[in-house]
Parts: sequence; structure tokens; C-alpha cells
Amino acid sequence: GGFRRRLAQGSGGDGTRTLAVVNEREPDRMSASAAANVLITHDVGLHARPSVKFTKLAKSFAAEVEVALAANGPWFDAKSIVKVMAAKAPKGTLLYIRARGDGAGEAVEALVDLVQRDFDEDADHARSA
Repeated sequence: GGFRRRLAQGSGGDGTRTLAVVNEREPDRMSASAAANVLITHDVGLHARPSVKFTKLAKSFAAEVEVALAANGPWFDAKSIVKVMAAKAPKGTLLYIRARGDGAGEAVEALVDLVQRDFDEDADHARSA
């Protein structure tokens, strides 16, 4: 089917998306890091199926990826289904995402896009409670 991409500036968004890529030159740290925040607009929030999709996508990147429900944390491993589901982030939550290492920018951008697409669950809305 056709792949639809909805940006934050589009009809459903409020333009809160921020994406920053920073190159750090510190020893003992991987060179690339990225961070962003995105508003959860999916009706059920970051729960069962959305959590699985989120962690599966995070695992597809080599970078270390973390998420938080506040800018100052606490931060938890975005590749851990148990930790992501435990966050129970409801609709309307601003989700903070950061990554460090190889492919950090791509990882953050892909996860932001997934959240903005309501975890690709538009087709499932009729079934969800």
C-alpha cells in the first residue's frame, strides 16, 4: 500500500518536533549523539503493540537509545520492552528520545517518525478500545 508520512507541522501536529545532532569529541564516548522530543498522539499511548513496535525499531539501530517522560529523566533503555511498557506513557505525553553512537541521528529521527505516525496503527483504530 501507499506509505503516508505526516509531519508535525501537518494537520495533526503542533510543531513541537525538535531534532538536534551533536558531534562530541570527548574520549571514552562514541562520537555522534542526537536528541528529540515528540508528542504522543496515539489514542492508547505507548502501550502493548506500540511499545513492541517502538522497541523493535530501536533495536534495529546500533546506537544506544534511551527515552524519558521528562527532559531531566529518568532515562531508560528504548530497546527494553519491559521498561518501555512500564513507562505507561498516555496520549498527550511529550516523549524525550536520545541516542548515542553509530546511527544516532537516524535512530532518533526514525523513532520520532514512528510516534508521529501513531505507530502505524491507523488501520487498527476500529479494533482498539
